[in-house]
Amino acid sequence: MKNLENKTVLITGGASGIGKIMVRLMLERKAKVIIWDINQEKIDETVAEFSHIGSVSGFNIDVSNVDQIQEMAKKVKQEIGVVDVLINNAGIIVGKFFSEHSISDISKTMEINANAPMFITKVFLNDMLAQNSGHICNIASSGGLVSNPKMSVYAASKWSLIGWSDSLRLEMKQLDKKVNVTTIMPYYINTGMFDGVKSKIAILEPEAAALTIVKAVENNKKMLTMPGYIYRFTRLGQAIMSINVFDWFAGDVLGIYKTMEHFTGRKK
Repeated sequence: MKNLENKTVLITGGASGIGKIMVRLMLERKAKVIIWDINQEKIDETVAEFSHIGSVSGFNIDVSNVDQIQEMAKKVKQEIGVVDVLINNAGIIVGKFFSEHSISDISKTMEINANAPMFITKVFLNDMLAQNSGHICNIASSGGLVSNPKMSVYAASKWSLIGWSDSLRLEMKQLDKKVNVTTIMPYYINTGMFDGVKSKIAILEPEAAALTIVKAVENNKKMLTMPGYIYRFTRLGQAIMSINVFDWFAGDVLGIYKTMEHFTGRKK
């Protein structure tokens, strides 16, 4: 979506991390921004901090709850109107071996990371189709491209998100609709969510990552990895290397399989 001025942008997880930065960047582009977040205190802080820049409003919601998604979408449409740009950014991670996961860990991760983007898109997509204009940006992860110990459920949720997101893009193309879909696959971002991660590959800085995502929306990018070589490396490596050789290269040479060994995550 080349011109974001006066467009209504909804960002899930918009009260912290790269979501909050994207709120500011969208307001600087004169968009009207809606924040969906589970933390009311952070919503209030973000709205207060950025309200001098432009039109920003916040709604408290648990995106793992389908009923809340439907109720809040109805409220948004009644109070604000059609959402032109949807950024499915909210996500969680439980950094444990799969054998240590609880049933709740698994279900909540899939509900927020995989199911919520589909349910949220579902409630706003028909309006985009009716006006034959819109943009859906789904924040997945490079974890959806490369398997990794202590990220099994997170990886599953992001693999799911990537597959659905790009399939949706192709559906919009087949339906000849001007609703663009962008799938973002970033490496670790230094927001606190991945505290404790140790990596030979540079961890991304939040400001730069958020700006890259916003520019991807402006330029109607279809798929984007951060850094850019991640996608080419994984696809080429998996194509030409045996599993054992790829495991050696990803695990021993690049150290990817050991990145989560000291993971602590964001302190609550």
